[in-house]
Order: sequence, then structure tokens, then C-alpha cells
Amino acid sequence: MIGARGPEPARDSGRGWLVVAAAFTSMFTVFGIAYSFGAFFRPMAREFGAGSGATSLVFGITAFLYFGLGALTGAVADRIGPRRVLMVGAAVLGGGLLLTSVVPALWVGYLTYGVGVGIGTACGYVPMVAAVGGWFDRRRSLAIGVAVTGIGFGTLSVAPLAAALIARYGWRHTYVILGVAGFAVLAACAAAAERPPVPPGAPRPPGRALRTREFGLLYCCGLLTSLALFVAFVHLVPYAAGRGVAPVPAAALIGVIGAGSIVGRLGLGAVADRLGAVRTFQLALGVLGSSYALWLLAPGYAGLVAFAAVLGAGYGGWVALSPSVMAELYGPEGLGGSVGALYTSAALGSLLGPPAAGLLVDATGDYRPAIVAAVVLSVLSLLVVAPLPARRVHSRSESMSVEQEVIDGGS
Repeated sequence: MIGARGPEPARDSGRGWLVVAAAFTSMFTVFGIAYSFGAFFRPMAREFGAGSGATSLVFGITAFLYFGLGALTGAVADRIGPRRVLMVGAAVLGGGLLLTSVVPALWVGYLTYGVGVGIGTACGYVPMVAAVGGWFDRRRSLAIGVAVTGIGFGTLSVAPLAAALIARYGWRHTYVILGVAGFAVLAACAAAAERPPVPPGAPRPPGRALRTREFGLLYCCGLLTSLALFVAFVHLVPYAAGRGVAPVPAAALIGVIGAGSIVGRLGLGAVADRLGAVRTFQLALGVLGSSYALWLLAPGYAGLVAFAAVLGAGYGGWVALSPSVMAELYGPEGLGGSVGALYTSAALGSLLGPPAAGLLVDATGDYRPAIVAAVVLSVLSLLVVAPLPARRVHSRSESMSVEQEVIDGGS
């Protein structure tokens, strides 16, 4: 097929799997760094004399930016390709971490860490997910599932590594190490981040899909899920440390979430190619919601390990399948912009959830109210998407036909 830029590479090709490898490594890096914040929580709070709510806001701002800006970085990557977007992310991530290593006050870290890691992750996440989705037709859910396992492996590896580095060098020098390494790895990923083949015809703007009832359900689900989810990512490590767990084993709980998410991403991604993305997505949310009961009922370290593993499996499926659900409902064209728009729901949840939980902890002196709130929110998120219909879109013409059906049904 001949497009505006010459012969188009075949989809599902070896070049597509090279992009999967670049996406895996990119997400390993940005999320490994972002989700290691739990290891920095207590050292930073102690140095700056800050409470749980104020310290949690560092991560809240970060996650708000990387989910919220996904709509922008995804749309830009749809137009110019992921390579230049990822290079910008490498520079901003590295610079932000280096600046964070010298901040004189916590509020300055809101800017340096929040903006640096937030923008860096936004550039290394949605554009790469969309690139992988554009390279595959038949095995899209599996390919995206493999790519986003980078998030799980990064979470598994970087959080305990950061805790060990902090114990030896301190949190400031650890940010220098992560900043230099993050820049180098993302720059290498950018070299392999080839733009996917262009489908025939003009790209379909995401706006029509965003006005449908189905998108509204997914958006509400994303908000409720992320309000609950990031309570664990930020507060699980200090919760464990407050119960006498040593710093490295406490930080390793984030790694367990990462390990569980690898199983969820790969296992549920493969299931989705048979069962359909929508139904498997609902299954992942059920697993995610049930995990919080373990945190509530089994607060010992073994129980926390079980909670982290089950939470990770559900979380991994939720993240891996969100782009596949959008592609199943509306087709792959313009996937970067539409997935980015969906992730603004997670931006709001991640900004509000951890600080609100921190304020509850500060006010009550107990984590139980925050955990109960997470249970309620996760159950509501599953109920919201229970009526979501399953549709599979294979071609552009079928995509447009189904999209019109969805619009007509939701109007």
C-alpha cells in the first residue's frame, strides 16, 4: 500500500515487534521511576518536616500530569510520530530529577519532580502505547499487553533498587542516578520508536467517540479506579514501615505490585484476544476491587504481599486493556488522542486520591478509613462499566459503521 510517505510497512511485522521492545523499555523506565516514589516518601517527609498529605501531593501532581498530558502527547504523536515526543520526554525527565536532587523545600519538588517526571512519563507512555496499537491488527491486545509489562517490570525492579540506593547514598544522590540513567535509556528508545503504518484515508478525529455513552462509562470508571489505586502506590510503603517493616522489604511491596501486574498484563492480554477486550477489562476490574479486602483484613506483611500481588494483577489488566477497549469499540485510527483523553480521568483520580488519603491518615492517625474508601470506590468502578457492550472492530469501514451505531445508541 502506498501512502503519503511512500511504501507502508506491513503490520504485525518484525518492525512492529521492535517498536514493542522500545515501548516496553520506555515504560519500564518512566513508570519504574515514577512508582518508586514510595521509597522516597519517608526520607523526604522527614527532611522537610511534612505530613502525609503534603508529601503525597508530590506524586499526585506527577500522576495528574502524566495522565492528563497523555491527551496532548498522544495527539502530537499521532501527527509527528513518537520519536521526537519521546526525546522531549527524555530531556524533561532527566532534567526534572536532577533539579529535584537540589530542592530546598518540598513545594519546589512539586514543580521539579511533578513537572519533570509527569511530562517525561506522558511522553513515554501514551504515544508508545498508541504506536504499538497502530502496528498490529490481529494480535493488538497481546502486543499492547507485552509492551505495558514494562510498567510492571519497572515497578518490580526500580522501587527496591531506589530504596537500596537511598540507604547508601541518600535520596538526593539517588535522584541524580535515576535522572542520568532515565535520560540515556529513553534516548535509546526514541531511536527505535518508528511511526506505525498509516491506514487508508484521513485519520478519524477522536471527538466523535468521546461524545458516546460508552466513553462516558469508561471515563467514570477510570476516575473511580484511579482514586482507589494510587492510594496503594503512595501509602503502602509508609503503611508497612509504620508497622515495623524495614525500608527495603517495605519498598519491595511496590515491586510485588509490579510482578502481579506482569501476570495481569500478559495473561489478561492473551485472554482478551479470545474473550474480547471489554469482557476481559471487566474481569480485571473485579480482581482489582477484590484485592483491597486483603489489605483491610490481613495487615501483616504476608497479607500485604498477597494484597500487592492481587492488586497488581487487576491493575495490570486495567492498564493493558484500556487502549484495547478503545480500539475494539472505535477502531485503531487516532488511538493516541482518544486513549490520552480517556486517561485524563486517571489524572484527576491520581491527583485527588493520594492526598485525600493522606489527609485522612493525618486526621485519624489510622489508614483504615482510607482503605475502606478504596474498597468502595473500586466496587463502584466495576458497577459503572457492567453495562458496557462488547464489540469488535476489524477494519476502518467497520469501525466507522460501529462508531455511528454507538453514537446513535448514546444520543
